[in-house]
Amino acid sequence: MIDQAALRAQVRAFLADELAAGRFEPCCDAWLSQWDEEFTRRLAARGWIGMTVPAEYGGGGRPAADRYVVIEELLAAGAPVAAHWIADRQVVPTLLRFGTERQRREFLPRICAGECYFAIGMSEPDAGSDLAALRTRAERAEAGWRVYGTKVWTTGAHRAHAFIALVRTSPADPERRHAGLSQLLVNLRGPGVTIRPIISMSGDHHFNEVVLDGAFVPDDMVVGEIGAGWDQVTAELAFERSGPERFLSTMPLLRAACRKVAANGCDETTRAEFGRLVARLATLRQMSLAVAAALDRGEAPAVQAALVKDTGTRFEHALAEAVRAALDIEADPAGDELERLLAQSVLNGPGFTLRGGTNEVLRGVIARDLGLR
Repeated sequence: MIDQAALRAQVRAFLADELAAGRFEPCCDAWLSQWDEEFTRRLAARGWIGMTVPAEYGGGGRPAADRYVVIEELLAAGAPVAAHWIADRQVVPTLLRFGTERQRREFLPRICAGECYFAIGMSEPDAGSDLAALRTRAERAEAGWRVYGTKVWTTGAHRAHAFIALVRTSPADPERRHAGLSQLLVNLRGPGVTIRPIISMSGDHHFNEVVLDGAFVPDDMVVGEIGAGWDQVTAELAFERSGPERFLSTMPLLRAACRKVAANGCDETTRAEFGRLVARLATLRQMSLAVAAALDRGEAPAVQAALVKDTGTRFEHALAEAVRAALDIEADPAGDELERLLAQSVLNGPGFTLRGGTNEVLRGVIARDLGLR
């Protein structure tokens, strides 16, 4: 076992070698949009995927703090980590906490090896941040369930092997909106599954609509307990909302801007602006680390995670605007490095405060916990 400073140095050296070899180009929002299975396998070969998974399931059995070091460096470098990101971020802890022994042995070793990719099966056309409004249903069948409904904004579904879908296994009850929900492991490459691309305004394809028309899920692919889906997915969302990707999606832009300032100099106003950005970033990092520590203790800090997501994604918006104003540059996808990264930040910006739950809804979650509503 090496200490975290040594681990961080190893990751930085690996990334420097990858960049020198021309294997990737730093991108903003790379954890969502940059899918590179070969890069994922190179990370897996170094033990940097599934780091917290016990060795008996193919993982490293390391503390969450070690994983945080690795993902922080990958995000800061704008590395292409989308292929394994969802599986490593939230499927791993979900299966470790709620999965059966068979599910763990079937999926965890392949995730750790960088060979199994997951999407998220939560949002629907009329149920995004308000997940309790979802209508996808699972009907009892012989030895399993038939699933009917539509999931949307499903990142990577056209490449993923599976997703954990939140579905209704009993009719909706207006008096108990969170009751009757369950989580099922759905094979995205099986019959009854149609995946339709959603092309973003940047021309990228990572979002999808997934139509489930009688897709069969055997009983041994039920995650946790039937009817306990809401409590389970709340725990899962804490992992989705609190990680450093909620404030480091635009870190490659900040690094490029700082390099330009260091090379060309700047006035006092610009130095002060960049100082404020870095100070906000440091605060967000401490907030995120605190949530990561709570999750590692087995707690479910849903409100704290919502706060990280809200403040972090607003910071990402502010960073792009601050860089544009301070350096007097314009976004240009075909421009130099700084202009290209600014263009990526601007084009992907509308999604920052939407994915993982809109910031407006998350503020309601926070307000209720504080007794303000």
